[in-house]
Amino acid sequence: MLAIKHGAINLGQGFPNFDGPDFVKEAAIQAIREGKNQYARGYGIPDFNSAIAARFRKDTGLEVDPEKEVTVTSGCTEAIAATMLGLINPGDEVILFAPFYDSYEATLSMAGAKIKCITLRPPDFSVPVNELKSAISKNTRAVLINTPHNPTGKMFTREELELIATLCIENDVLVFTDEVYDKLAFEAEHISMASLPGMYERTVTMNSLGKTFSLTGWKIGWAIAPEHLTWGVRQAHSFLTFATSTPMQWAAATALRAPDSYYEELKRDYMAKKAILVEGLKAVGFVVHPSSGTYFVVVDHTPFGLENDVAFCEYLIQEVGVVAIPTSVFYLNPEEGKNLVRFTFCKDEDTLKAAVQRMKQRLRKI
Repeated sequence: MLAIKHGAINLGQGFPNFDGPDFVKEAAIQAIREGKNQYARGYGIPDFNSAIAARFRKDTGLEVDPEKEVTVTSGCTEAIAATMLGLINPGDEVILFAPFYDSYEATLSMAGAKIKCITLRPPDFSVPVNELKSAISKNTRAVLINTPHNPTGKMFTREELELIATLCIENDVLVFTDEVYDKLAFEAEHISMASLPGMYERTVTMNSLGKTFSLTGWKIGWAIAPEHLTWGVRQAHSFLTFATSTPMQWAAATALRAPDSYYEELKRDYMAKKAILVEGLKAVGFVVHPSSGTYFVVVDHTPFGLENDVAFCEYLIQEVGVVAIPTSVFYLNPEEGKNLVRFTFCKDEDTLKAAVQRMKQRLRKI
């Protein structure tokens, strides 16, 4: 609302200001014309479930049963809600890494979970090993991981994932992984937790179409899990949305069968956008923290002398005409995020250049 009021360039919310590929949109139009417009089967149309399983096999080497281990949801946000509500009981302890996507805390609260938070700290947001070891115990029901990570752009390393896996196996803990940015991995290899030895049986892998195909408004997501965990996810899903948009699922199946060249071009485009924003932010005077994946970058705003992230973002909108997101909303303890703000580069290059230009002209150290 503030952005609209002040005519600000929105580098805050993570949705592209450019459209998804024509071949996917045409597939949706064709499905609508062919009359594929009634309720879909609750856990997904067979063709889409098969396409999800095939992509997962290509990405991880894992064979999953599309009928028994794949559940289509209305966006990854619903996959998260169905997983929390279907597999977490009141009083269960769940470990989150802060900063985190706000939906995690909300859905865990709905499930009555007891949330334990481990903070990833700048500049590299690495996992604090000793803190994690002391946090996980026999009382822990699940650990939630987001890699590549919103809001920081961090990608969990193989060593970090192996450590988490070992602790989860030792303590019989489940892992829920949000991997919606898996195809936006720029400076490191994306590793799915489910692909590590002994982990598929205790992991729910959640993903979506929106980020990879710039179709965030379609709200098409999925959860992949062994049958005993899928059962819980589907129980909750049945009473959340029951089914997901039918023609969009047909189109999503087409999207997931895109050739590798689509993903290579996507990565190239985003790396060019990222370079414009990161170089611009450094030139303006921010401390820019490294981002290996996602279309986000987190910066330290303190060189500009405002008291916290909210005050800085308000100043940035009103006086400079650019929107960023205060990161304190991504922490259980807002104090931990008060020095950081998040920018996104999922915008066309002219928009990014215009935002950088405004900051160069108008942003002053106070």
